Amino acid sequence: MRFQKSILIVILVFSFCFQLKAQENISLKQALQTAKTNNPVLKAERFNVKMAESYIVTAKLRPNLILSHETLQVAESSDFAPQTSWHSNQNREMLWELSKPLQIAGQRKNKIAVANHNYSFEEKVYGETERNLFFEVANKWLEVWEAQKQLQIIESAKSNIDSLLFTNQVRYRNQVITQTDLFRTELLAKQYNIQHKTARQEVENHQKEFGFLLGMERGVKIDITDAFLWQLSENLESLLMQALENRSDMQATKSLMEVSESNVKLQKSLAYPEPEVGIIYNAQHSVPHLGISFSLDLPFFNRNQGEIQKSHQLREQAEQNLTALQQQIQTEVSIAFANYKLQQQNIADYEQLLEQSQTILNNVKHAYLRGGTTIIDFLEAQTSWLETQQEYFETVHSFRQSYVQLFYATGLINQLAL
Repeated sequence: MRFQKSILIVILVFSFCFQLKAQENISLKQALQTAKTNNPVLKAERFNVKMAESYIVTAKLRPNLILSHETLQVAESSDFAPQTSWHSNQNREMLWELSKPLQIAGQRKNKIAVANHNYSFEEKVYGETERNLFFEVANKWLEVWEAQKQLQIIESAKSNIDSLLFTNQVRYRNQVITQTDLFRTELLAKQYNIQHKTARQEVENHQKEFGFLLGMERGVKIDITDAFLWQLSENLESLLMQALENRSDMQATKSLMEVSESNVKLQKSLAYPEPEVGIIYNAQHSVPHLGISFSLDLPFFNRNQGEIQKSHQLREQAEQNLTALQQQIQTEVSIAFANYKLQQQNIADYEQLLEQSQTILNNVKHAYLRGGTTIIDFLEAQTSWLETQQEYFETVHSFRQSYVQLFYATGLINQLAL
């Protein structure tokens, strides 16, 4: 009994520790790493890589031996050998043939090359799927971050107004202020209460969506203090070079060119006929015979012309895709870099406005409580402070979005999950 209690205590301790760990706020880097492991869509995409690996196994297999058999029976009894019946081997001819197709002109080698290049291509495509997923996860992380920040701002404004409401209720009972001043304070308090409930629901919704991307069945809280300012070059040309080298879609397109090039060689080699050689054992009327066989398609009509032509077109298409993608990457990186620099400047401009709005609110509140100004001035200052706070964090959100967009455009976002 004592042993069972000890086991139960250990289980409860581990369960409690696991719950504490599950409730930890998650940073953006941790979110990317978790999505890389647990995202359900990404798990399904991994099977494409495994299937491509199985094609390599198939390409390496050699053709099976072919065993064929023929039996010919003398049909008319008048033609039977003297003093024999129909089941006598003297009235029957049997043929056994064991043959094997031969792959010539490098057919097997070219099949293996195509399978290897296709496997490499599927790995790059999987990397591109990861890149797109990481971008989605990062944006959803930022949505949760902004929603939590907006909730904090509303809570701060609500707390400030609730405090003022309590003060004004006392002041109204003491006939220091008018009923209109009290009603105005109550009106703003009710508005903030509605905004607070809406903001809290918005946070929960974004957390559930974020949890799905991370492969979890519950909402996930984020580390709101995570600044995630990773090292990034401030030189546009350097970023363009990194994008052309690191982006997974560029690597996939280059890999597809290798697939198409090896496919051209394969289709040309398949234009050659596949000979078949074998050994024959033939028993004719109980007299055994041994021999060899050889068969060969005569390529008068079918020389794989269509597939060869198609392989050339696929190669040209891959080359065109590479050229188009290079231009697309240059455009995306240039736009992302310009937005990043713009939002960086906007952050600097808004920091001064943030300080001014806080100073104005503090001064007006102090003056109002001392009777030096009207409640209208205070409510205007409070509303202006809230709007400035919200606009500031929207600007921070836009700046961080542009930062993530630049990592996505350059292909560096995949490295953040390592």
